[in-house]
Order: sequence, then C-alpha cells, then structure tokens
Amino acid sequence: MTDMTPARANLQHRRVAAPEGQIDLLEIARLLWRGKFWILFTSLFAAVLSIYYVFAIATPLYSAGAVVTLEKQQDSVVNLESVVTGLSGDQATINTEVEVMRSRALLEKLVIDMDLISDPEFNEELRPETLFSKDRLVELVQSILGLPVDQRPLTDQVILDQVVNKVSEALWVSNLRQSYVFWITVTTEDAEKSAQMANRLAELYIIDQLEAKFSATERASVWLAERVTDLQAQLEISEVAVEDFNARTDLINADTLAALNRQLKEQRDRLLAGEEDTNALQQRLALLEALMGAEPAEIAAAVDDRLLDRLLVQIENGRLTDRSSFDARFEQLIAQVQLEHDRASTRLVALTTSVADLSEEITRQSADLLELRQLQREAEASGLIYEHFLSRLKETSVQQGLQQADSRVLSLAAVPQEAAAPRKGMVVALSFLFGALFGMIVLVLREFSQNTFRVAEDLEGRTGHIVLGQIPSISVRKRRNVLQYLTKNPTSAAAEAIRNLRTSVLLSNVDNPPQVILSTSSVPGEGKTTQSIALAQNLAGLGKKVLLLEGDIRRRVFSEYFDIKGQKGFLSVMSGEATLAEAVAYNDVLKADILLGEKSLTNAADLYSSDRFMTFLKQLRAEYDYIIIDTPPVLSVPDARVIGRAVDSILYTVKWDSTSRRQVLEGLKAFENVNINVTGLVLSQVSPKGMKRYGYGDSYGAYNQNYG
Repeated sequence: MTDMTPARANLQHRRVAAPEGQIDLLEIARLLWRGKFWILFTSLFAAVLSIYYVFAIATPLYSAGAVVTLEKQQDSVVNLESVVTGLSGDQATINTEVEVMRSRALLEKLVIDMDLISDPEFNEELRPETLFSKDRLVELVQSILGLPVDQRPLTDQVILDQVVNKVSEALWVSNLRQSYVFWITVTTEDAEKSAQMANRLAELYIIDQLEAKFSATERASVWLAERVTDLQAQLEISEVAVEDFNARTDLINADTLAALNRQLKEQRDRLLAGEEDTNALQQRLALLEALMGAEPAEIAAAVDDRLLDRLLVQIENGRLTDRSSFDARFEQLIAQVQLEHDRASTRLVALTTSVADLSEEITRQSADLLELRQLQREAEASGLIYEHFLSRLKETSVQQGLQQADSRVLSLAAVPQEAAAPRKGMVVALSFLFGALFGMIVLVLREFSQNTFRVAEDLEGRTGHIVLGQIPSISVRKRRNVLQYLTKNPTSAAAEAIRNLRTSVLLSNVDNPPQVILSTSSVPGEGKTTQSIALAQNLAGLGKKVLLLEGDIRRRVFSEYFDIKGQKGFLSVMSGEATLAEAVAYNDVLKADILLGEKSLTNAADLYSSDRFMTFLKQLRAEYDYIIIDTPPVLSVPDARVIGRAVDSILYTVKWDSTSRRQVLEGLKAFENVNINVTGLVLSQVSPKGMKRYGYGDSYGAYNQNYG
C-alpha cells in the first residue's frame, strides 16, 4: 500500500484551502481567452447577420417633428373674466397636454382627416398576404396549440381601432425640459408622409383646443341663460312676498318697537314697586290683627300712633278708666290698613294685565318685523344673484366669438432627407458587441454547468490527487486493435501519453518503486482496461518481465482484446489445479504474460480477502518485475478496495468529459474510508477535437499531432 506523496499532500491542502462556490475571476478570464475564437465567431456571425438585415431586409424609416409651444396663462382679448381660462403651465398640466396629443380621440381625427385607413403601412388588411405574414403565423401557432381561431368579422370600427394603434406606435410626443415646448415626432416609411402627419397633428391639436373652448363657452351660455331665467322668477316671487306681507299686517318699524319696549320696562318697574307695597301692607295688617286683645301698652308700642299713645297715658294716669276709646282707635287703624291693602291689590292686578298685554304686542310685532326683514333680505339676495348671472351671461355671449387656443405651432416639420432607422453603423457595432457578449455568456454557462472533468488542473483541484497521465482516445474500431495501433505508431500522441504515464507511476515513489499496480475507475467504460493493457506493453518494452492480471472475474473483458481460448485462470493457480506456468499466456504483441480471470462460485470480494490470494500475490512478486491488475469499477463492487490493500500503486481512471464529479469523488472517498491512498489519477479518452472545441487546444497541442 502506498503512502501519500508530498505532491499529493500539497494538492490535498490546496483543495481544502480553496472554498467551494468561490468565483475565480482569473479563471474566468482564462476561460474567455481559451474561447477567444468562439467569441470572435459569434461576434462576426452577429455582425454579418446585422449587415444583411440593415442592407437587405430592414425597411428605412424617416422621422419628422413639429414643434408646439404652450401659451402660459393667456389673457382674454376683452377685459372680461374668461369662462375657460388659459392653462397654468405647471408640470401636471404639461404632462396632461402630452397625453392629449397622444389621445385616441385626436389620433382618430388624424386618421380620418388624412385617410390613413387607405394606407397599407397602417392598415394591415391592405397588405398582400404572404406565408410569413403576422396573421398567418398567429393562425399557425393557434392551430398547433389547439387554440380557437378568432373568427370575428372586421368591421369599420375594428379596422379604425387597428389603424389608430399603428399610428400611435409611430408617434412620439415629448416635452423639452424646463420649457413649454413640445416635440411631435412621427416615424413612417415615407419621409414626406412623416412630415405631413406631424404638421397635421399639431394643427388638429390646436383646433381641438379651440373646439373645446367653444364647446365649453356654448355650454356655459346655455346654462347661464337657463339660470338667469330661474333667478328672475325667484326674484319676482320674493318681491311679491314682501308686498303681500306689508298688505296684510300693520305698518311697523324699529322705532315703534323700541318705544313699546321702553313702555314695557316702565310698567314692569311700577308692577315691581306695587308688589313691594302690597306685601308691606299685608305684613302690617297681619301684625295689627295679631295684636287684637293684647294689652294697651303692647299695642301702642307696636302701632306707633300718637292718639293711641295719649289714650295709653290717660289710662295709665287713671283719668280714663274704660279702654273702649283705645280699642275703637285700634280698630280704626286696622280698617285703614285693610283699605290701603285692598287698593294696592287692585292696582297690582291692573299693572299685571297691562304688562302681559304689552308683552304680547311686542312679541307679535317683533315676529312680524323679523319676517319682513327676512323677506326683504331674500328679495335683495335674489336680485344680486340675478344681476351677477345676467352680467356673466352677457360677458360669455361676447367672449364666445373671441376665444384663443392655449398653444401655437412654433415650427412645422421639414421633410427628412436621411432615414432615421435603422442606424446601420450603430446596429452593426451593437450586434458585434452583443455577439461577443453572447459568446462569453455561452462559454461561462457551459463551463459552470458542466459536471465532468476536461482538464487535469480541474481534476486535481476537485479531488486533491495528482494526475499522473492524460491518455487521448485511440481511433480503432475494435478493442483487439489497440495493441496493433500502439505497436505500429510508437510516436503517436497515445503512445507518448502511455510512456508519460509509465514514467509518472515509476517515479511516484522513488525510494520504493511500485511493483504491483492496480487499475480501476468509478464506473464501467472509462478505459481503465485499455490503459492497463497499454501500460503493460510499455513496461514490457523496457525489457522487464510483466504480468497482466484480469482482476474483474465478473465481466472478464480480456477476451475482447486477446484471442485466448481454453486457458486456465488465476483461480486455478490459487486452488492448485494448475501451475502458474500452465495458466499464463504470453502475447507476442503485448510482449508480456496474461493471466485471465475465471468464473467462481465464491464471492469475488471474499476471494480477494483470503490468505490464499495474498500468498498468490507474493508468488507473482517473486516471478515478475511488474504486475498490472485490472479491477472492476469502485462504485459497482468492492473488489478494487479489497485488492488495494495488497498493491503498491493505485491508478484511478477518469473518462474525459464523461464521468461526473460526484462519481469520481464518491469513488475516491470509498478508498479513503478504508485508509487506502490512491497514487494518482489518469484522465482517459481525451478528445483532441473536443479540447479544441472547448478552447483548450492551445494547451494540449500534443494531442493534435501524430508522429507515427
């Protein structure tokens, strides 16, 4: 079993140090340089196609432009307020006017005015039908996809809409920044027609503005006339209402109402004073009535009457023994207070009635005055509105014939002398550049999408193992002709590659050159058997005794390379049925011994794991200088991993641009899992033409030469 060489260890370190998925710009640059001829081809091909297109196929198009300017806040001809004022000139207005110029309504006027329906450039129905016409292609695609074909009849409106759509595609309206200037550009196949369409569209745009103003003024006049009539009727109704109210009510005014309010205030003051007097008399009458039957001194003290005071003195001095005079005087005072109380109550009732009547009169007259003023205000308002609308009606009638457009034509379109499209030089230059870009994209996509190995550097970088040889494909029809080809062409690229492989294998371990060499691969058909045979022939050419052992006892493909029949195999030697000398077959072309495989009832992996096989290998080591063992693929059966423990060198074959990266990595991992080191890789069946096609021909020129 071989140890890891310093070169392989360096490769392993390089693989770990380089992260997967990292984009290497230098490698992309190398890729583009390798594919420079492909890029040049796509560029020239695109340029040739563009030249053919612009000079033989493309229809020249001519562009003509008219210039229209916007009149910002245009003044009226007469000193009257306009019904339709000028445009403000802000950005929103400018954008709106651009859309007005591109509107379908205006384009329909242009189509009808210039009879563009009769122009085959805009009316596809007038064009001669060809095999590659748009309608035929659409019907063909619909029939292939099984879609329903549109069978609607082409009415005049449908044709008009189609023509308007075509005219819209040929029209471009733009605004010169920081200005009120608009460019109306029309591009058609006829130079004179382009100029006529641009000029006519500018004229129709201005006419459309005038018509819009005339229409708005006319609508305003009709509406104002109807409104004036309604307002006149309302004014008459309001004036009649004022007159009727004055006729059915007393004449009142604000002064009379103010006098009544003053009178009401005076009556209320008198009523308040009368209520106070009546209450005072009521209290005094109650006090006097409460003193009836009391002592004269108490009565005199409370009443404050001089006569009662004198009578009290006489009673107290004894000059008056009877109090009847005193009581008579007291009763007289009570009757006097009662009389005053009755009079005050009568006055109070009269004042209350007067205040109520006066308040009712003021309320009625206030309501009448308020209603009268409301009717007068309504009549005045109706009069003002009527006068305003009547004035506006007169102004609108005067202004109707004096409207001006908000825009004017600044310059008419001139007939172009040169075609605007296609711009031949630019088209060819851009086609060349896009062709080169397309070629680069194809190269990069092909490189990043490919999942196989084409160059040794990629194989080494992905696996971490050195590539010991690169074997080109050998052009023979049958496998048995491979040896004859290598013998007859000793200086061919294939023969030189085998010699390089031999040298690399022998130098892979200078201290202990390998004696037993195992050849395997990931999957069948990668050329490992052909490589084993060629390597055995090359080693035999050194004058060494070489044995080629068929380790794949399941398929046993050596019969396709050699005409050996009835010969015993190495299983017979291991079992003792035959000697090694009896089992081996010498081939004159190969110049080496061949030991075939035999069919066995024992599992091949178990057979190769046995001590008998190890003893058999020791015997072979003693008899031969080199033993080449051709084993089955690693991913198919475990035979190669079992035999690999007993060999000196392992060559792992990878078919050029065929074996996937996953298969190669899984095969190598299978060896690593059992602690077996692969000596090196061999990139087999390399196609020289394919290398050139992928842009690697300059690096592998040896494959393009045949020295034999």
